[in-house]
Amino acid sequence: MKTFWKVLGIVLKWLTIIAGALFTIYMLNLDMKLVGWAYKWINKFHDRRDGERDVAF
Repeated sequence: MKTFWKVLGIVLKWLTIIAGALFTIYMLNLDMKLVGWAYKWINKFHDRRDGERDVAF
C-alpha cells in the first residue's frame, strides 16, 4: 500500500506541474506570442524570392 501512495504522489506532483505551466502559458498569452514570432519569421523567409521570376499558373 505504501507504493500506491508513493506513485499517486508522483502522479499528482507531475499533474500539478503540468497544469501550472499550462495556466501560465494561457494567462501570459505565450502561445500567441510564439505564433506571432513564427509568422513573422516564416513571412521573412518566404518573401525572399527572385523579383524577375514569378509563379505562373
